[in-house]
Formats: sequence, structure tokens, C-alpha cells
Amino acid sequence: MKKLAIFAAVAALACPIFAQESVIPDIDENLDGDEVENVSAVPRKQYAQWPVFCAISEFPATPDIAGIRITIPFSTKQESVTGIDVGFWGRAQYFEGLQCNIFRNDVKDYGALFQVGCYNSIGHADLIGGQVGLWNESGAIRGFQVGLVNLTGEGQGFQVGIINRAEEFYGFQLGLINIIRDAELQFCPFVNVGF
Repeated sequence: MKKLAIFAAVAALACPIFAQESVIPDIDENLDGDEVENVSAVPRKQYAQWPVFCAISEFPATPDIAGIRITIPFSTKQESVTGIDVGFWGRAQYFEGLQCNIFRNDVKDYGALFQVGCYNSIGHADLIGGQVGLWNESGAIRGFQVGLVNLTGEGQGFQVGIINRAEEFYGFQLGLINIIRDAELQFCPFVNVGF
């Protein structure tokens, strides 16, 4: 029984070495039945097919992951991640789900997610969800930021921290220093409201 449990654990956490590559035919709508048979197949991009995916540094370079990504010590080569990201440092172009890395959570383009870690960032793009950490930053947010320092370009929701700063903000800021650059009252200690 112990051997079976060890085998199951190793199989569940095993790193996929090969990503599946599928093909779809490139078919012109104006072709008749005989011409369709001679059409060549075009390869689609690779994707990971395992529910648990161990990403070690830059291996493997798989564009899309759906499931759980374990980043040891960091991972930068997965373009789109859907699911849960845990470890030390996780980076993706697009992310949907929960990103919970100890040191850094980084999404470059778009995120519909919750980030929990020391340093959370959504590059110059949109975040729908929330960030909880020591330092949180986003290009635009629709949700919340809770941390020591919270920075956003524009936002809707609330910020709770020691320093909260936004260019445009519709919602509440609770903290020691609250700044909304386009508000009538740009700076207000303790509570600031943007509308």
C-alpha cells in the first residue's frame, strides 16, 4: 500500500516532458470535397495537459497551462496560466485564477485573479480581482488592494494600506497616506474617497 501511495504521489507531481501538439486543417471555404483531402495540416501551439505542472526555472517552455503550476524557484516561460500558481516567483503574460508565490507574483498583460505574496504586480494592464501583500501595483484595477504600499493607475474598489496612491480612483482608500491625483481632494490621511 505504501508503494502504491508513493507511486501515485510521484505520478501526480511529475513534470511533463513533452507537451501535446495537435493539428487542424487549414481549409478554404471555396474548396470542394476532393481538394479538402489534399489540404496540409497546420500545427497549433503547444499546451500542457497535466493537472499538476512543475515549472523549474525556464523548463519547460510551454505557452499555456491549465491546472496547478508549482514554481521552483521561479517560472517565466509559460505565457498563459489558468488555475493555481504556488511557489516562490511566478510570472505569466495572462493569468486567470489564484497566484500565491512567496516572493513575487507578476502578470504582464491581463489578469482575472487574486495575488497573494510579498510583491504583486500587474504590468501596464488590467487586474480584475485583488492583491494582498507588502507591495501591490497595477496598471488598472477593478477590485481591491491590501498591503503596506498600494499603487494603481486607475481603479474601482478599495485600497487598504499605509500608502495608497492612484491616478484615477472610484472608491475608498484607508491608510496613513491616501493620494488620488485626479480627485478634488488629492491627499487625505486616514480616509480618502474618489468618485
